[in-house]
Amino acid sequence: MEINNLISECTAYDFKLVLEETRPKSWLKSVSAFANGLGGSLFFGVDDEGNVKGLKDVQGVCESISNKIRDYIDPLPEVEMIPHRINNIEVLQLKVNIGSYTPYYYVGNGQKMAFIRVGDESLPASAEQMVRLVLKGSNKTFDSLHTSYKVDDYSFSILANSFKKRTNQEWDKKFLLSFGLVSNTGHLTNAGALFADDCPLWQSRLYCTRWDSIEKGDAINDAEFTGNVLMLLREAMNFVKSNTKNSWKKLANGRKNEPEYAERAVLETLVNHFIHRDYTVMGGEVHLDIYNNRLTVTSPGGMYNGLLIQDLDITEVSSERRNPILANVMAQLDYMEKRGSGLTRICNETKALDGYKDELKPKFKSTPTQFQTVIFASTNTFYVGDNDGELSETKLTERQKIILTIIKKSPTITGKQLSEKLSVSQRTIERDISLLKKMGVLTHEGKDNDGIWVIKNI
Repeated sequence: MEINNLISECTAYDFKLVLEETRPKSWLKSVSAFANGLGGSLFFGVDDEGNVKGLKDVQGVCESISNKIRDYIDPLPEVEMIPHRINNIEVLQLKVNIGSYTPYYYVGNGQKMAFIRVGDESLPASAEQMVRLVLKGSNKTFDSLHTSYKVDDYSFSILANSFKKRTNQEWDKKFLLSFGLVSNTGHLTNAGALFADDCPLWQSRLYCTRWDSIEKGDAINDAEFTGNVLMLLREAMNFVKSNTKNSWKKLANGRKNEPEYAERAVLETLVNHFIHRDYTVMGGEVHLDIYNNRLTVTSPGGMYNGLLIQDLDITEVSSERRNPILANVMAQLDYMEKRGSGLTRICNETKALDGYKDELKPKFKSTPTQFQTVIFASTNTFYVGDNDGELSETKLTERQKIILTIIKKSPTITGKQLSEKLSVSQRTIERDISLLKKMGVLTHEGKDNDGIWVIKNI
């Protein structure tokens, strides 16, 4: 039997030439890391290069390992000790199973530390990783945790309106409890806080930037949003529509619009990042970056199972949900796949674009601390509205169109009055007005307080 055949059966492994009894932490940290993660194996009697050297007393090593784990690891993980004979040389496999009662600590020399696996290393868990391990061990998720916020102090009009619009059903307040957004004591869960109109969780943020080239340089446009997850999704889609081109090609009897990006692919991408991001990362946010040739979305937290997406076949990736309550509500609103992986949907929607080529296939990349999706712009561009003197109506977001309609009827209306009419912040209105001015659609004549709006090119 070859050592390579053994290690191929494990999701992670370490080689140890001998059992270091006087330095138990040197190998017990891997036991802690494997139990806190996806499990793994340590092979004793094998050097760092994978060369089989063997052990003289396998039975004695087994007994010593059992004693050290009992003395230094808390709680006790499930392990198996499997002796192997390779070319008449004995080695010992210490197989550590996935733990159900995380975190598993190494306790010794006045220390109590939990370790996690990062690549081929076992490293001390950070404060944020400790939170995740505690939640996992208590069979809870971040979005299910109860908060001190009382439901009576918050409204859910954005959620109610979205529910009615997307399901054609009337919203009922009892859904808050059945969806898991409110506890039996009348307090919001974290999921409920994320769906509240005035979301109190400040880490629910979105940063958007339109760059002037294919790399980060000068920003053409940028925006920052904080709050309700449905509002973040809406603003992200508005930002994409305002900062990407809608191409068209001539046909015998007219012309055909061809978007730079498949809208459903972009929507699926943003939903995935808002739902599967790690909200325990207090200093993190979702980043939407638009370049001349691609769109990228990056969010805190790697894959929930700890694997790296670039090492996997996405058609085989199952949907493991870090925030199952958020995911369920989004599925009820038909914002995400109810079955299977949204990554496949992103690829299929992009593939349906005219002019699709293999090099335009979306890319996914993850690290232990973040996940990124890259969607490439369609290259099948024949004519672009911006370049022929026309204003492409599809470049305007729905809210911008409504703003223009209101201004057309009331050309002296103020930004504050617009924000009240549309139930959005004054800063959001100012941002839309600024974009409309840049697009040459809108100008303001006269003084700020008593001037009038003038609509052009409509």
